[in-house]
Amino acid sequence: FETNKISKSIATSEYDPYKILGVSRSAGQAEIKRAYKKLVREWHPDKNKDPKAEDMFIKISKSYEILSNEERRANFDRYGQMDENQPFGQSHHQGFHGFHRSFYFDESFFHFPRSRDFADSKYMLHHAQFNSEILPDSYKRPYLIKVTSDWCFACIHIEPVWKEAVQELEPLGVGIGVVDLGYERRLANQLGAYRTPSIIGLVNGRVTFFHQVVVQEHLRQFVEDLLPQKLVEKVNDDNYLAFLESWHAENKPGLLLFDRVSDVPLLYKLTAFSFRDYVRFGYVEQGDTHITQLLQQFNINTFAPSMLLFKEDTQKPADIIQARGMKRQIMNEFVSNNKFLQVPRLVSQQIFDELCPVKQFHRRRKYCVLLITGEDDAFLPGNKAFLDFASAYKKDVLRFAYVYQRKQQPLCQALLQNQAVVILERRSQAGRVLFRSVSGGWNGSEEDKHRLHEQLELLQRDPSYLTTDATLPELNNEMAPVSPSRPWLSAVFDYILQIYDGLLYSNWREMMPILSLIFSALFILFGTVIIQAFSEPGESKPQNSKQKESPTTQNEENRSSRKDFVEVTELTDVTYTSNLVKLKPGHINVVLVLTNASKNTLLRKFAKEVFSFSGSQTLHFSFLNADKHRHWMASLLRSACFDQQSESHSDDEDSPDCAGYVLALNGHKKYFCLFRPVFTGDNHSGSSHSRSRSRSREDGVKRGYGRATSIEVHHKLDRLGLWMERLMEGTLPRIQVPVWPTLDDAANTNASAS
Repeated sequence: FETNKISKSIATSEYDPYKILGVSRSAGQAEIKRAYKKLVREWHPDKNKDPKAEDMFIKISKSYEILSNEERRANFDRYGQMDENQPFGQSHHQGFHGFHRSFYFDESFFHFPRSRDFADSKYMLHHAQFNSEILPDSYKRPYLIKVTSDWCFACIHIEPVWKEAVQELEPLGVGIGVVDLGYERRLANQLGAYRTPSIIGLVNGRVTFFHQVVVQEHLRQFVEDLLPQKLVEKVNDDNYLAFLESWHAENKPGLLLFDRVSDVPLLYKLTAFSFRDYVRFGYVEQGDTHITQLLQQFNINTFAPSMLLFKEDTQKPADIIQARGMKRQIMNEFVSNNKFLQVPRLVSQQIFDELCPVKQFHRRRKYCVLLITGEDDAFLPGNKAFLDFASAYKKDVLRFAYVYQRKQQPLCQALLQNQAVVILERRSQAGRVLFRSVSGGWNGSEEDKHRLHEQLELLQRDPSYLTTDATLPELNNEMAPVSPSRPWLSAVFDYILQIYDGLLYSNWREMMPILSLIFSALFILFGTVIIQAFSEPGESKPQNSKQKESPTTQNEENRSSRKDFVEVTELTDVTYTSNLVKLKPGHINVVLVLTNASKNTLLRKFAKEVFSFSGSQTLHFSFLNADKHRHWMASLLRSACFDQQSESHSDDEDSPDCAGYVLALNGHKKYFCLFRPVFTGDNHSGSSHSRSRSRSREDGVKRGYGRATSIEVHHKLDRLGLWMERLMEGTLPRIQVPVWPTLDDAANTNASAS
């Protein structure tokens, strides 16, 4: 035992990758690569039966890993070490290296391979290989990936279980991969793996971590859970007819597997995942009591698993296979040979490329016989006749298909056909084709079938029969999701699952970017709410103080902020001077005259009519209570030189019913414009007549001040909006006053007596 240890220690200390590869220390990368390829071919265990071939192959691989990496090569040249995980370049390195030589642990004692296990070497993944090969292939089969590294003692414990799982799952079609965390740090970061050992599942480009106890049953279930749900439909006597007859809507053949086990076999699920875009998969449990009709109709042998593939004919399977040990290769070959209907519908460019490939060689010509038809019931007889013809006329060089003209209009327009049969041959990937339409169209009659048969025979004898050249556009993808939000919803759902998975298993390093994003969003959200909560009271206090000091200034600020309401200030002894007498130049105060009885109704109507003008900073809105200041209106009009008309008025006209009058007062230039209520009636269609009456009333102020006709209160301001428009245009007559009367009733009374 001691002798064995000493010999291994000496062998390890004398290990020289340059000698193993047979190159000098000054050799370049090209020379090292040539030597490596030569030795690998010579010592590969599958070709070389020497008992030492496997060990030598491992040494060659390890030597090339060291010398092909400039950092590891420089490390070996300086210190003689081969593992980049060991400390180097430090002052105590020589002492540690001497201690390592004198205190050597036997590899077989710990069952720890100093070199990478040969069983894992063929599964090693690299960053470029992963993105170019593995990632696209994950849409056809799931991958189980192990993340490991050198000197990972925890990896030793899962190694036996991993090997058993690989031996079970790889023959079923599961892809296997191994990532070395030390050598492939970039790939590990892309996968989100930061610790060893880790086991990852990869399906449809999505990464899922395995978090359970590493036993073979759990790994198998983990792979099964990676697959999408409803890949395989359970079929019995109740639903088998619906399953078989859905070929027309799905445009896919139907495959039924009969077996005794209650659960769908994993091999069958993996096959369904690989061919899910071409074939519908159903499973019939032979132990079920509701499959008697199925077994009798198709004469199923219950002693061995059976696969029946159905195309357009739902009464008779197009192909059958029975085998006790159903292998992956047999199943894939069976499905691959039957993945299209007899006459499939062209629903995407991918199906068109597979059915009608581009011509490669003269002996590999493929002609596509295309029926351009419609979806209505009137086209069903012609479609059925075309299917019968294709089923009877089977040639390796011919592929029959059909398209719906309404769904593939660009293709039909390029072929210049409506309802017809077109024979074409693709000449390039860019869409160039040679084609010829069958004369006489297609109605499905015997004459049409005979004519099509003759032209197909002529085509096979003379390929130059196709004379018309065209470039076809790319086909519309009819199977694309209708709702554009579906991919987004799926991505959001996967993102939520990722967050839940990271929080559940406390993988904080992997979750750090996601958590940082969440907390940043929450900080911004709550920060905004807090700022608004504290800023609103501070902004309201200055407004309150300004309202006490100057109501006019407050009205300007409120209007500039564009509130969804109109502020109307009452003219009183306190506000009269600031809102009229000392009004800023260019500003106008629009004043509504009302009474206590009509106050609420007129204010609501007034606010509605002037709301669209409330955004102007030069307009102010007020109201005057005629019951409180009943002489002000008469005093205003008398001061405007209407004394000659007042003589004809009765004594009670000093306080007329002026509720509903509106005045536009310009305090600086001492003039006003007057709106008087106009009766509009119930019929609002006569707008031109009412408008003329309104203007005559306004202009009639010069002819005298009389009481308005009897009008209902809610109709008095019906034409105020038109009057406001004329006010803004500057087309209203302006009535000058020498001085503004005060609101003091006593003063107005004295003025009236004089």
